[in-house]
This record gives sequence, structure tokens and C-alpha cells, in this order.
Amino acid sequence: MAEEEETIRPEFPITRVKKIMKLDKDINKINSDALHLITYSTELFLRFLAEKSSVVAAEKKRKTVNLDHLRIAVKRHQPTRDFLLDSLPLPSPQPVRVTKTASEKKPPPVGTRRIDAFFSKGKAKVGE
Repeated sequence: MAEEEETIRPEFPITRVKKIMKLDKDINKINSDALHLITYSTELFLRFLAEKSSVVAAEKKRKTVNLDHLRIAVKRHQPTRDFLLDSLPLPSPQPVRVTKTASEKKPPPVGTRRIDAFFSKGKAKVGE
């Protein structure tokens, strides 16, 4: 029986991958087999990163994967961490929320009253 070879077609556009590879000045010619292998390897690597990042997002009870989830996923995988962690952008510092106390808030506009004075048990005078 003749075995039929199944051709694996990557989802990434091969011509675009070739253009990206040609950006390297050390590469003059690209073999078609090498091009297919690199294209498919890139696709598998990005799928791996997406799966690991989505696991981290699910652990943090988030529906959207963000850069912090990707960084954590990269840190957890030793071979990926060795070459990719330095290339990822640094995490943005979390903004510190400062809540103002009642004394720091703006006073109410002239002619307005606080609502708690309206509901107080004692009868408040309108002029006060």
C-alpha cells in the first residue's frame, strides 16, 4: 500500500515569514523546507505561549490575557524564560489609589445642605 503523505500547511502566511527572515542581513537564501519548518515552529510556539498565558489568566479569574499573564507564563517555563523574558516589556507600575478623607474633600456649594441633616431625628433648622 502506498502511504499518503499529509502536508502540513501552517496558518501563518509563508511569504510574510520569509520577508521577516530576510530582514536579517546574514540570511541570503532560504530553503523552502526551512521556511516551512520555521513558520510551523513559530506557530506552535505562539500557540504554546497563548495556552500558558490563558491558564495564568484563568488562575487569576480573568477573561482577558494581558502582558502580566504572559510574563508569568514565561517565567514558569525555564527554556522560554532563558531567551524571552529579557525581551518582554517591563510591567507597568500599578497606580496607587489615594482616597481622600472627609476633611480633604471640597466643601458643598453655597446654599446646599447635607442629606444626613435632613434625616436626623432632631429638627434641623433650614437656616443652619
